[in-house]
Amino acid sequence: MPPSFWHTAAMTDLIKLESVFRLSYSSMKLPLFKAGIFAVSSIMGLAAQQLPAPLEEPIHTLHVYADLVQVPTLVLAKNHEPLKTPIPENSFSVSIDYGPWFRVTHVRPEGNDPISLAILLDPTGAAANLMPKISDAIAALATSSLTTRDHISIYVMDCGLTRSLDDLPVESPAELKHGVDLALAPWKAPQKAPCRQSVYLWDAMGFISNNLYKLPGRRVMLVVSDGTDRGSVRSWNEVRTFTQASAVTVVGMTNSVTSVWNRSVLWLQNEANPFQTICELSGGILMPTNPDSIGKTLDRSITMLRQRYIVEFPRPSNSTKGEHDMRVKIAKSGDDYIRVSGVSVPMPDPALLADPTTVPSDPSHAPEQGQRRILQKPN
Repeated sequence: MPPSFWHTAAMTDLIKLESVFRLSYSSMKLPLFKAGIFAVSSIMGLAAQQLPAPLEEPIHTLHVYADLVQVPTLVLAKNHEPLKTPIPENSFSVSIDYGPWFRVTHVRPEGNDPISLAILLDPTGAAANLMPKISDAIAALATSSLTTRDHISIYVMDCGLTRSLDDLPVESPAELKHGVDLALAPWKAPQKAPCRQSVYLWDAMGFISNNLYKLPGRRVMLVVSDGTDRGSVRSWNEVRTFTQASAVTVVGMTNSVTSVWNRSVLWLQNEANPFQTICELSGGILMPTNPDSIGKTLDRSITMLRQRYIVEFPRPSNSTKGEHDMRVKIAKSGDDYIRVSGVSVPMPDPALLADPTTVPSDPSHAPEQGQRRILQKPN
């Protein structure tokens, strides 16, 4: 499938809203905790001290099933700086498919929630000059932003996609530095044979997203690249769709001459920046850096993720299968930068709903899904 770019007015409006992401519903027979969803199935038995006699009334069991959606939400000030004051919990509201605005039930800082972090280094283009200091910069994360509860994977693009660390707990700076140096070794080799078949950016990001999807915790892909794809089989839009559906937040770092801070200028250009679009619509951000500031930029990116808000609300009472539009609104937010991570939500099991021992949920305590569906195949 050839790459497709969102040039329509609808796409421009979608980006400018700064709070839109895809909400996917799928048929699930069991509640699950995956992709940012907190679905709890609890069974409370009311039992006697001894077995009842055959003629006694049978024991009644109360079944309680709750599906609580958790959405990581990045909120920054106008110039992408940290907010000076916390946002009150009652300021957050959500709307599904342009349904009525619903005030969320709970909001908390992400804090030290475990992170499954995959770092992709792309030295094939203009970002090559960021590589000499990258191993020291990543190693420093072990003592600054990351903890032993976090897991990390390291990938490097070259003639193939090299992975040196695979979902390992963050334990020491030396281990991280060794992992980066090991992965970069083929690229740094003084003499290399020509690549028979290179790996390109969108294909690499798609492969890593698929691996992250299987991991627990807050899933983050940190991509150091110039953002240029040079021949992937997959389109950038496929990568965008999958990162949203699998709740993988993409944070990009580039030394491109394009000023990513001035988004109004960017969207006046004839073509969108697909790398930036993937980052923003996955709930992340594209950050400029240089060889001297790469360490600070890496540290700031993880700190910024730790400061996200975890927005919680019940699954919509009238939810249907498929992809849906979700919007987050913050009262009096002004020009704040708001990005939310995509999520997959389990559909309620019809058998459980039909069970007379299941306590039905109160629709007034959940948002109502609207009738307007998202654009399925943007052009």
